[in-house]
Amino acid sequence: MADLYADFVRYFDSAAAYSDLDPGLLRQVKACNNIYRMHFPVENEHGQVEVIEAYRAQHSHHRLPTKGGIRYSTMVDADEVMGLASLMTFKCALVEVPFGGAKGGVCIDAHTRPAEFVERVTRRLTVELSSRNFIGPSVDVPAPDYGTGTREMAWIADTYRTLHPEDLNHWACVTGKPVSLHGIPGRTEATGLGVLHGIRAYLDDEDRPGEGLSRGFDGKRVIVQGLGNVGRNAARALQEQGALIVGIGEFDAGIYDPNGLDVEAAEAHHREHRGLKDFPAAQVFANNAEILEQPCDILIPAALEHQITRGNAPQIKAKLVAEAANGPSTPRADVILRDRGIDVIPDLFLNAGGVTVSYFEWIKNLSHVSFDRMLRGTERMQSERLISAFEQYTGVPIEPRLRRQLAEGPSERDIVLSALETSMQDAYANVAQLMRQRDLPDLRTAAYLAAAESVGRSYIDLGFFP
Repeated sequence: MADLYADFVRYFDSAAAYSDLDPGLLRQVKACNNIYRMHFPVENEHGQVEVIEAYRAQHSHHRLPTKGGIRYSTMVDADEVMGLASLMTFKCALVEVPFGGAKGGVCIDAHTRPAEFVERVTRRLTVELSSRNFIGPSVDVPAPDYGTGTREMAWIADTYRTLHPEDLNHWACVTGKPVSLHGIPGRTEATGLGVLHGIRAYLDDEDRPGEGLSRGFDGKRVIVQGLGNVGRNAARALQEQGALIVGIGEFDAGIYDPNGLDVEAAEAHHREHRGLKDFPAAQVFANNAEILEQPCDILIPAALEHQITRGNAPQIKAKLVAEAANGPSTPRADVILRDRGIDVIPDLFLNAGGVTVSYFEWIKNLSHVSFDRMLRGTERMQSERLISAFEQYTGVPIEPRLRRQLAEGPSERDIVLSALETSMQDAYANVAQLMRQRDLPDLRTAAYLAAAESVGRSYIDLGFFP
């Protein structure tokens, strides 16, 4: 089983060697503050009592609330949620989101269990977290992760509201909710779009360390491992930008075609057959891990942790590895890739789109107003003035339909996705600048160092360290 917390510690220690912060402060920044292990009974689909094991880890309280997803997987354990919570702290620091990191996990396979059972587990989990003050708009705010989605977040929000009817901000207890239940447009695809923006920022960096890749996405050959929420939305967005999706990996098979695959058709096949095994492609690999070793320009592991190891890292043929999943490369594999001259955009940065838009949703829930409601009228008025000035100056009237289109203010989705793009661009620029200023070996080291020093400065400003 992957030990994500051990990976985090190893990456942290490598980066901390370049920091001038007090060693005691760095130990606090590294430490996972709290972990709550739960066992609670739930009636299953057979009318029997089933004891559910679950976890919630809070890595850092330098900012509150803590923030992080809840995953449903039989592979969940304490080390995994501690590692993921630690990554969340650092992701938030990189994109300047004022949260501490957290993560939760429930040891069930939600894909094979009836919805009624999953709902009972989710609502009971919320009760358990609430009883120990591990959930709340100002305490700890969950979000979707592997095996969960808007459905589970709606159940959590509804249960929390029932438990705390006096809390005016109860909808802010969780993010990733359906838009109809005070969610925010763009949250579902946020992590995948963040991957797109992160890769674009890298490709647009004229001083990037990697070689052999031009700017832009046109004609870039891309392999995406994983057709879950992140991989699916990243593949769609990259294809729309002109990239050629030559490979897709899923749990049951990997498919590869050097001439390009139809992502929409692959998605439809996956939905219908719950896999890619019989999808018509140039090559089909029964062992989905083989898709990682096929020729491409950009390899995007967007599935589970520890997919690139010291065993297959020597066979990776990509020019760039873009880590869309959490912890997809082991530390030893990371060294092999770097020694082979393959650049890696680390998960710590590239996976931060989801928490960025979760932050926007949390702000919306606390302010009790959508972003566009306060802006669209003003934007429309300013646009009308510009159009009128243009018509007066040129003497050319603008056709009414076009006039309406030009004058229309931004939607909430427009505002959210524009802010996401800016956040990812700014975060990459800060990491890349630090890498060059400190002469650091790679982007991962720079990302860990930037995040560690940001969190460390917060502890200093709070007066915990001189």
